[in-house]
Amino acid sequence: MTDEDMTKMDAGTDRDTQPDAKPADEAVEAPLSLDEEMAEIKKLLEEDPDDFQAQCRLGEIYFAKGMLDEALENVSKAITMAESIRKQMDQSLAMYYANRGTIHATKGNIDDAIAQYRKALEINPRDVLALFNLGRALYDQDEYMEAMPLLEKLVDVTPDDPIAWFQLAKVYEKLDLRHISDLHTIDSAIMAYRRVLELDPHNLEAAFALMEIYLNLRKPEEAIGVLEAAVESNPDEPLAYYNLISTYEKAKRFAEADQTRERLKQRFASRRAATESKDKYPEPLTRSTLSLEAWASPSWY
Repeated sequence: MTDEDMTKMDAGTDRDTQPDAKPADEAVEAPLSLDEEMAEIKKLLEEDPDDFQAQCRLGEIYFAKGMLDEALENVSKAITMAESIRKQMDQSLAMYYANRGTIHATKGNIDDAIAQYRKALEINPRDVLALFNLGRALYDQDEYMEAMPLLEKLVDVTPDDPIAWFQLAKVYEKLDLRHISDLHTIDSAIMAYRRVLELDPHNLEAAFALMEIYLNLRKPEEAIGVLEAAVESNPDEPLAYYNLISTYEKAKRFAEADQTRERLKQRFASRRAATESKDKYPEPLTRSTLSLEAWASPSWY
């Protein structure tokens, strides 16, 4: 047998043992070269520069081709994107822990709730829900010293939230009590309550708390200023008038107390007359008079 015959035999044997060839339309496409793949990825990134996987692969191709400066630049872009993605994921994960804490708190499992809030803050120290709810939970457990830095951070994160400032003001007020701490935080409490009223002039709870502080400090004129503003911001709240009248009398400003008492009578006499008129001649109910408040979804906190 010649070498030629052996070659032919080997060729024939290969044909006999190979599976049937696939049709042309089912043929496997050849993989792209690095240059071709690089061109495709660049086109993709022109359309979507934030495609993280594409940025990573382009850096790998640059490295494989020995284009080290380009590889360094591209990998640096990918790292920046990855850090942003990780930050977003951390924020989401912290939010879920804080939400789980809120569920535990709603069920009355306060210790479990506190553990979840702490976990959320380990992941994202600026999570608003965790800061507020943990601070409030610790306040309710008389742990004012631990609550204080949490709520101070909260107002740093959300400086225009009157609820956050109000909770912090209550902590400062407690910490000024000598049987609780040696701190002198009453000025901080006054500042925080005043910030609440700047952001929400209708907050009577803050106004009355500030009134009490000023009266305890024997500063009735300061208390009167707070209550006069409260009456102006809440003209239909009788308690604001009553407290103002009482404080006028404590300051021996009896004429102003009488004037405020008369103002209160006139205010509510006119309101009573308006109410009786509406009862006698009720307005027809229209779509515009329907309140949607009853249908509003409950807030998470």
